[in-house]
This record gives sequence, structure tokens and C-alpha cells, in this order.
Amino acid sequence: MPDIDRRTALTATGLAGLGLALPTDALAQTANSLDARKPGLPLKSGHLHMGTGTGPQGRIGITNLYLTRDDRPWLPVMGEFHFTRFPSAYWEEELLKMKAAGVGIVASYVLWNHVELAPGRIDWTGDRDIGRFVRLCQKHGLLFFLRPGPWGHAEARFGGIPDWIAGSTRTRSNDPAYMAQVERFWRGLHDQLSGLMWKDGGPIVGMQVENEYNLGGPGQGREHIAALKALAVRIGFDVPLYTVTGWDQTVYPKGEVVPVHGGYPDEPWSAKTVKLPPKENYLFRFDSRVSGDLGAQTRGGRRGDADSDMADTPFLGAEYGGGVPVMYRRRPLLQPADVAAAVTTQVGSGVNLLGYYMFHGGANPMANGRMLEETQRSGGYNDCPAIAYDFQAPIGQYGEVNPVSAALRPLHYFLAEYGETLAPMTVHAPAVLPADKDDLKTLRWAVRAKGDTGFLFVNNHVRQYGTAAHPGTQFDVTLAGGPVRLPSRPVTIAPGDNFFWPIGMDLDGVRLDWATAQPVTRIADSDGPIHVMAACLPGPVELAFPAGTKVDAPARSEGGRVIVQVPPSATRPVRVTGADGRSVRLLLIDREAAKRIWVGEIGGERRVVLSAADALFGPDGLELRQRGEARFAWQILPGKAAMMTAKATAIAPLPFTQTREAGTAPPIEIGGPAKAAMQPLPEAHKAAAAFSFTIPKDVLAKGGDAFLEIDWRGDIGRLFDGPDMLDDAYWDGRVWRIGLKRFAARLGRPWTLTVMPLRADAPIYLDDAARAKLPAGAQVATLEVLRIVPEYRMEVKA
Repeated sequence: MPDIDRRTALTATGLAGLGLALPTDALAQTANSLDARKPGLPLKSGHLHMGTGTGPQGRIGITNLYLTRDDRPWLPVMGEFHFTRFPSAYWEEELLKMKAAGVGIVASYVLWNHVELAPGRIDWTGDRDIGRFVRLCQKHGLLFFLRPGPWGHAEARFGGIPDWIAGSTRTRSNDPAYMAQVERFWRGLHDQLSGLMWKDGGPIVGMQVENEYNLGGPGQGREHIAALKALAVRIGFDVPLYTVTGWDQTVYPKGEVVPVHGGYPDEPWSAKTVKLPPKENYLFRFDSRVSGDLGAQTRGGRRGDADSDMADTPFLGAEYGGGVPVMYRRRPLLQPADVAAAVTTQVGSGVNLLGYYMFHGGANPMANGRMLEETQRSGGYNDCPAIAYDFQAPIGQYGEVNPVSAALRPLHYFLAEYGETLAPMTVHAPAVLPADKDDLKTLRWAVRAKGDTGFLFVNNHVRQYGTAAHPGTQFDVTLAGGPVRLPSRPVTIAPGDNFFWPIGMDLDGVRLDWATAQPVTRIADSDGPIHVMAACLPGPVELAFPAGTKVDAPARSEGGRVIVQVPPSATRPVRVTGADGRSVRLLLIDREAAKRIWVGEIGGERRVVLSAADALFGPDGLELRQRGEARFAWQILPGKAAMMTAKATAIAPLPFTQTREAGTAPPIEIGGPAKAAMQPLPEAHKAAAAFSFTIPKDVLAKGGDAFLEIDWRGDIGRLFDGPDMLDDAYWDGRVWRIGLKRFAARLGRPWTLTVMPLRADAPIYLDDAARAKLPAGAQVATLEVLRIVPEYRMEVKA
């Protein structure tokens, strides 16, 4: 694996070989100067051995620089959603949530042991009906990326390989017995997906072969990946794209598969019980695409293939963390900015497929009473909850839209509208770079540019670490058309800021020299196009245009440009007319409004909606949903704000009874593959406290949901209806929220919550904010409050 520090120590030889730009003497070497004139690598195609890219819906292709759709650059957003980890009755509305958040491709593992519940008997019914899931994607204009392992990891037992196959074959190799079982599994899968490949008019555009693969030896390594791809092709998985994960020293046959990359804001799989050093995902990348440890279960002991493949393959992502899981020994909690800053920084580093793992959380199924989660005692590296797979994702385990979604949506909408322009752009490094990932003083920035157009990316956020303020900041960027200094007056880049600005952007024929606002999307009405931008800094947005441009706002002439300072307003578009008479409007929203933005179709027209509620754009129009708040406010742009209040239900504590006092929790065992804290054995739960309560049958509104919120303190919580465990959680400081509609048939009868005590000496990691909630004492196992929070819904007619 390349050393982390090496990735940020640029050399002329290394950058030139990758077609990346090195600072030159052509531009005055200020602290914030950058030469963006180097054109980058020449475009080439046809050298990668992919499947059929042409179908009734058009053509999907791949070059060494970017993906293409109908021969035009294409930069899609892909989000992971495991169909077997969510009730099939609600798949359709969850897919609509993903689409509303700007996801265009749904990816999913097909975890083998989720569908083969007994030896030789694969069940594709109910929550395992992948054919129905993919057809629902197709119904709503979503593409699908297939990830069928056969080893998938996904925090599943044996990486998803059934026990009887793990115990009787040499897995993850060309062992004939293993490959025969894989062929049986994949042939059954192909039967379910008949007619759904892209070439047949279906939505399946890609297939990932294996996962986190870095093994060597007879029948392993590149030979095994080649054999798996050949098997897939022979069975009939003919798709435009074949990929393999590219991190942790992965190996693969060059040209047969394309590496995809990722990175996470924390490492729940780490054995450390303290705050981790700054993650490298908050640095711009210039000479490597491979992030640090992403949690592969094996170690290759050699340099992986992905770095040496950079000149021939585009920078594609599959596992940028939309969140992170909570594992037994390590329970980090993310803030929305932790995810948004890392992801935007990687796009600024050249990512041309933004793939998330996970975008939608879920829950592990059981196989005939057997648990399927990864545990150290079963040979895995991690201990995971038996059921919960929430992942702190943009859409949670019960379909709740979480605040991180709001932090990501503006970027997704930008890529959907302007990704064709961004994708061919070369990444350029500034003259002064941070010394390494621990350097929190040097400003982190980069430019993606082509010709005299580009985007300037800035990141001044690092999870759990304070970064320096940068007052008096301007940027000197030299494009093909000459040098540009922006903005016209110095600004302050505050700690935590993360954004990108356009330079030389074409707005329907009107040139925008720069803006201190982030482009979000483009809509149109009878009066022409409207480009929506979000302010990045406090105060007015600065817009700069070529001389001769007319702007219906107070302007000044400076340096041969027209400069305007415009306060953000969601109701007052700014009209701009170029010297040739072409006209366009800009709608500038502030940073708070950007957190409430949604883009989708209403009545067949693409519209922008501002609302703190969650939005779904369905065939019947716009639907808004929100938890615990009956008052809805929204604005459809361009247009006026509206407000309405639904019939409210009082939120009151739910009574409960403690039925068993906590015993003394046993000391936590250190061991397992990670040589770290191991979750207690099942017998240890006899020390758990127990609480009983009953949820009234009438808490669910017609067609809606309600959420049980559990404020508790302890180590492990488990929720039971009689002997059936409904959910579980490791305590991490959050209120535990459980959606009730999937348990509708169980309401009205007593449920039991057990709380395993958390020892004061437990060798586990908790964020400081969580630890601050723990009382003094040898152990804690308490239930503070139970409450039912209703979900309100509102249909909006355009």
C-alpha cells in the first residue's frame, strides 16, 4: 500500500506521468496560486474489455478519464441500498427517497447467505426478490449496479458466503468445488434478472466482481478475478461496466475490470479506543486514488494494482461513506459536515463516479433462526449488531431521512446538471500544499479545469479537529485564457468551510467569470433558464462577468469585468444579459436554504422545492413528510412560500415498568482477530436490566409511520416481542429510533427492552459527547424516557 504521506508529496515526474498540473513560474507564487493550464492525459477508449454498452435506452461507455452516456461525459451519483435488509413492502417509497436525494444509480450486494437459507435451496421470494427490486428501479428511472460477491463483506457472516460452503470449499479461489457453487448461485441470480441488462432495455449497467480482494497464491490473485469475470460473462451477465474494489492492495487482471475507490470519515473497524488522527479523505488527492485502510478482512503484503492503472482508468468511487457503522469496540458518531466535506473533497480530487456505501441503512434478516451478522467469534474482524445496519446513512434503517442527506443533496443536483462539464476536467495542485493529513494550518484546495473553465474546490473541515481560519484570502488561478484573481476582495475562509466555486462557467451562453456561490442546478420556465446557486460564505455573493454584461443589480467595473455583490434571496432572481443579447437568470439561495433544497419532477416539469420536510416526487405529485412537526412550510421555485398545519398528535412519554434489575456485567474479553474488545457472549445478557411497555395499536396514521424513541444508557440494547428480537443497538449516545409501521401486527401487546450494563472500564471508543452523558459509577443500565413520535404527511399540488 502506498504510504499516506507519499500521496501528498508531489514530484514533477509523478505528476507529469499522470497528466496532472504542477505549479510553474508563469504565475506569481503566492500562498494561494495555481497553474491550471496543463491539459492532462489524452483521451482514449476501447482499451478496456467491458460488456455491451448499447441498448434501447442509449449507450453507456468508458474512457480512461470518465464514463460516457450517449457518447457524452457522464458523472453519476450511486448509492448502496441492500434490498434484503429492508421490507419489500416499502421498497418503492425508499427508492423514491433515494431519487429525490439525487441518486441516479442504486447499487446492492446480493448477499449469498441472505438468499440461500438452507444448503442448495435459494429463495428469491419476498424480501429476497431481486427481480422485483430491479424492476422498481427501472420503473422510476433509476439505474442498477449489481454487486453479487460471491464474497461481499458488508458486515455479514463469512462475507455473505453460506456456512456450508465456507466449511466445505476453499473460498475466494479457483477451487473447482467453490467455483461450482458460485456458478450455481450466479446462474440462479441471472434467471431472476433475465431481460434486465442494459442491452435488453433494463437498468443494470454494471457488475462488481468480488470485493476487497488482495489474496495471492495458487488459484487466487488476478487469476481468480479473471475466472470470476469469465464465469459471469459465460452465464450471461453482459453489462457495460465490470468493476473491482481498488483499495487495500487489491489485485486484478488489468483491462478486464476497472477499480473503484472509497474512503470513510472514521474507522469503526479500528482496534484503537481513542480518537483517530485526521483522516486523509479530507485532503485533496493528486498522485493516488487509494485511500487508507477501508477495512479489508485480509492483507495483501504487496503494492496493489489500482495506482499503476491510473493512466488507463477513470477515477470511480463505490464506497465513499454516507455514514459509518457502529461496531462493538468502536462507536463513532458523524456530523453531516464530516461526510459532506470528505465527499466534496474527493470530487475535487477527480472522482468521476460518486458512489456511496451506505446511502440507505437496513436490518439484517435471519436465516431459519440463525444470525447473519459479522462477529469476531465467527472469524470476522468486527463485532456488529445482530440486526441493526443503520450505518448513520442519509436514509436510515427505518427509512428516516437524516440530516446528512441535506448536506449532500446540493452536490448531487450539481453533478446531475453540470457533471458533463466537470467530468473531463483535469485536477490541478496549488503551489503550496499541506505537509500531510495532520497539517491543519495550510489551506486545502484544488482546481479541476479544462481550457478557460474550471471549478475551485476548498476544504477547511476535518472531523474532530479544528482547522485554522484563513482571513484575507484570494486565489490566483491561471487558466488557458490567462490569470484570474478571485474574489475581487479578500474573504475569510472559516474553520469548517467546505465548498466549490465556478470559474469561467457557461450559463446558457452567458459567461460567468466567477462566483462565490456553489452551482446547484438549472431549471426553466416560460421566461427561460434559471441557474440556482448556493452562497458559500456569510453576506452577499460576488458575481463577476466579462465587460459589456448587463446585470439588474448594482454593479461596478473593475479589471475589465463587471462585478456585483448580491444578497442571497430565494424570491428575487438576478437577470444577466451578455453582450450578444442572450439572457439568463440566477437564483441565489443562502446556506440555510441550501439545506432545505430538493429537486424533482412535479407535473412533468423539473422543479426546485425548499422545505425542511422530506420530499418525495411521485407520479401523483409532491409529498412532504416530517417527524414530530405538524406545521409544513415549503416553496416551489420560482414562486411564493406556502404553509399548512396537519392535524397534530400530542407527543407524550410512554409509560414503562422495570421488570428486572441489572446484574453485574462481566469484564469485557480482549481477543479475536482484532485482539480488541469482544462483545459479550449470549449468556452474559442474563445481567441485563429489563423494561416492559405496550405501544397502542392506533399510533399509526393511515399509510404513515410513527417512531418509538428510546433514550437509554448501557452497553447493548435489545428489543423483544415475546421471544422474537425486533432490533438491537450498541449504545453510542444517540436516542434509539425505531420505525413502527413494519411492526404494525405486533402493536398492542407487551414488548420488552433489555439493557446490558456498560462497565466504566469498558475498553471501547465513544465520542466525547456520548461519554459526557454517562453517570459516574461502576456500570450503567438505565431507561430514561420512551416516547412515540408521529410522522406527518402533506400532499402538495403544484
